[in-house]
Order: sequence, then structure tokens, then C-alpha cells
Amino acid sequence: MPITDFLERNSKLYPSEIALVELNPEHENSTPVSSWKEFALVDINYEENTYRREISWKDFDIRANRFAHLLLANGVKKGDKVGILMMNCLEWLPIYFGILKAGVLAVPLNYRYTAEEIKYCLDLADCSLLVFGNEFIDRLIEIKDSIPKIKKLYYVGAECPEWAESYYSFMSYCSSRKPRIEITDDDYAAIYFSSGTTGFPKAILHKHRSLTHAALCEQNHHGQQRGDCFLCMPPLYHTGAKMHWFGSLVSASKGVLLRGISPEWILKTAASEKATNVWLLVPWAQDILDALDRGDLKLSDYDLSAWRLMHIGAQPVPPSLINRWRAYFPNHQYDTNYGLSESIGPGCVHLGVENTHKVGAIGVAGFGWETKVVDTEKKELPQGEVGELAVRGPGVMTCYYKNEEATRESLSDDGWLWTGDMARIDEDGFIWLVDRKKDVIIMGGENIYPVQIEDYLRKNEKIKDVAVIGRPHPRLGEIACAIIELKPDTAATENEINEFCAALPRYKRPREIIFDKIPRNPTGKIEKPVLRRKYGSLDIVSLQTGTGK
Repeated sequence: MPITDFLERNSKLYPSEIALVELNPEHENSTPVSSWKEFALVDINYEENTYRREISWKDFDIRANRFAHLLLANGVKKGDKVGILMMNCLEWLPIYFGILKAGVLAVPLNYRYTAEEIKYCLDLADCSLLVFGNEFIDRLIEIKDSIPKIKKLYYVGAECPEWAESYYSFMSYCSSRKPRIEITDDDYAAIYFSSGTTGFPKAILHKHRSLTHAALCEQNHHGQQRGDCFLCMPPLYHTGAKMHWFGSLVSASKGVLLRGISPEWILKTAASEKATNVWLLVPWAQDILDALDRGDLKLSDYDLSAWRLMHIGAQPVPPSLINRWRAYFPNHQYDTNYGLSESIGPGCVHLGVENTHKVGAIGVAGFGWETKVVDTEKKELPQGEVGELAVRGPGVMTCYYKNEEATRESLSDDGWLWTGDMARIDEDGFIWLVDRKKDVIIMGGENIYPVQIEDYLRKNEKIKDVAVIGRPHPRLGEIACAIIELKPDTAATENEINEFCAALPRYKRPREIIFDKIPRNPTGKIEKPVLRRKYGSLDIVSLQTGTGK
């Protein structure tokens, strides 16, 4: 069944029950906004002036239906693509489901993309319409005249720019009935973006069956029931956050979107909303533990008795972190999840709440999934040997959109997805990641692509060669470290390089600079394994100055 069927079922069976809550700590002292009974303009004030907003399942479904009709009224047809460029907010998921209900493909965009990356992705995915928030006005001003495929820009926020249309101004005039668009499991549903070794995003095409399986997989793994409450903080453009929330959709339970992350606000929200299920990234979990260790926060100040499950994904999890967590929260279940956007996010491999003794492993094949480890010839390897992890299941992507070569490299004819991650399987059948075949750095749950930083640094006239690698970090998991080889008879300082990198988005700037020779093999490729062996430990201190002599 299409993923939209769950929303329509919830609207009919539990119309007045709360579906979504949005909390904005920046406006803690403002007046809360209750569930909107009618979709009148007076009831849809933009969230920038409110602390807490909520909608029921019926309201959710009505909003999705109205946005679907708005798209259809603009000439958007089944199979077209609509981009979403928004921070987490109460409008995000109704817009996403409105796109799906119109038979259109949803194309969520990373909110960290530069203007040029936004343009690239909109063009690659053939988007004809874009919905965006106020945080992206400046970036869109840069490119709005160079994205001819985009026929209309819909703005979600106060004070709509003159070159866009207000989402709010048109929604109240659209029908609240379900659109008469037939949708099947085999219809295309969404395009998500990932990036390969080139550093440029690839468009990942999924059908409705992928999304539905992600929902069933999540609910199977974490057992959400109607009385549960999921606290969601990671961005909804990412498959991880959305597919974990899909467990709430299947179980018709409440989801809470928390805007703004701090240890105090995570605990305060978990207490006030009676959260039962909280998904954290490693840095957030570590920040909470550090605040508790320092005495900045006291568990006795919060009623966290409803909280039953803490789970982590998107990056390797240090076993020591979970041991610390269990010391403070001995009654919590714990799970970790592994996945890729190509496998519709988390769940193709998961640890399982009953397997805390195996923390450090990514787990076993998830609900409905198969796994194996293969050699370079794609032949399955015996237990204990290191090879590439492969997964197969209903959530595997259809293809890389408009990229047949990359699709052939990543998908077998019989449905196996080659993940690019090197792994081994232990004697108990648990999968352990050994290294990434690709060089993507995961910092705080976000992917950083070294080639983009390397290409930028090579523009510096003093730099002869450069390699960017991930180095372990106790809080962020990994950080980007730039090893720089200067040209002969030149000198540079770390501060000078950092100033040069100021034009990069903050998350792409190297956190460490090391001046050294760049090793290359006989074919001219950088030998990054050599650099990882040399600089892969935590005790390396970056050099403050460098010379090309």
C-alpha cells in the first residue's frame, strides 16, 4: 500500500488525536497555538512567533490534501517533481504528503546546500516547483534567474518575497478532499540526494513500496504503539529522521519536532511531551552526558519516566558512550541503526534492543532485509573475512536518476545494493564495519565529501597538493583533517589556511590542518590509507606553521 494510505487511515480512525507537535525554544514565552480546526488564514500564523504548535491527524490529512490540490491547480502532473527546501517545522510533513498525494515525486534538499548546489540538484531532479522557507531567501536570490525548469516558487514564512508566491495565501482556497489520483506501490514517490566519490550529489529514485517498507521496518524494530511519542530533532530532508518518524505514522502515535538542540531542551521536551522514543546523534548524547557529569543538569529536575528507548544512527557509536548512558538511564532500551539513502535510510541493518552486549557492531539484517559480505568479484565471503557489505530488500532504490553508469556500479541485476562499506561478520552473525570504501567523512551525522574541500584548497596559490581525511573525534565521531603539501619555497600558517577556507560553508571547513607530503601511488592516486595510518589517532596535534622547503 502507498505510504499515504496510513495518513488517510489515521485521519478516519483518530481524527482528533495529536499527530504532530512543533516546539521552538526561541519563543518559549509566547502563546501556544492549539490544534487548528479550520484551515482559515487566521489560524495559520507562521511559526516564527510561536513556541508550541500542534495538529491532529485530521488536520494533517486536510493540509496534505489542500497542498496536493494547489499543485494540481498549478499544472503539476503525476510523475513531476517538487523540491522541498525547509528547516524542520509543522508544515514540512503535510507538504511532503501533499506532494505524494498528487502523484508527484517529493525532492527534499539538504538545508546546508550552497546556492550552486541547490541549483544543481533542482536541475538534476527535473523539479518544476520549489517550496522553501525564509532561511533560504538569500541563496535563492542568487540562482532564481538561472533555474528555468522551476515554474513557481512557494514560500513558507512571513513577509513573502515579491518573486515568490505565499504558501499560506493560496492554501485556504484549495479543496480538503482527497485528490482523485491513483497511486500504487510501483509509482515513483521521491528523490533523495547522496554523494559519491566525486563529491557531487546523486539523485536516488524510490518508489512508494520503499517508503512503505521503511515505515513497517521502523515499527517492527522499535515497537511503536498509539500511546508512544517520538521526539525528532534531525532534519526531515534526510531519510533517517523521516523514516524513523514513519513508525509514528504506522502506529498513529504523536511525533514532536524540536527546533533547536541543547541538552536542557532535549530533557525538558522529553519530560513535557512524555516522549517514549528519542533518536539522538552521538554529539547530542555526549552533550547530555557531559552536562550531567558537570552538574549543569540534574535528572531529578525532569520527569523522564515515559522514556523507554534511546537509539542512535548516522555514524559509528563508541561503546563507551552507551556504557555511560546506561549508567544514567539504566532502564532505557538501546538500538543503533545502519542504512543509506539508497536503502531508504535506517533499518536495513540494526542492532536490536535485545543485543546491547554487542554495542560496537551495526547489528544484523533488519526486518525484510538480507545482508552479505562480498569480495571484489562480488562473491560471498565466509565469516570473519573483510569485504564489502551488500544489502537486498524492498527498500532498495530503483536507480540513480539519470545516471545509468552509477546505477550499474551500485545495483546488481538480482537486487543487491553494494554499500561501499567494508565489513566483517562475527561468529554470532553480527556485522561490524571495518572501514568505508568511499572516503566520505561523517561528522555529527552529516556527510562531508573530501573532494569538494580538496578542490577548493587547490585554488590556493601556495598549495601544491592536498588530501582531506576523517580523523576520530570524541564528540563528533569524525572531523575533516586537511593534509597540505606546500609549493617549494613557500610558507603558510594554520590561521592563514583557515582564513582562506572561510568562504566554504562552516561544516565543510577543515577542523585540523597538517602540513606534510602527500603520498601518491604509481598511478597518481593519493594513498589515503597511508595518511589514515599516520594521522588516524586522537593524539596528533596539527602543525601551526608549514613550509614548502
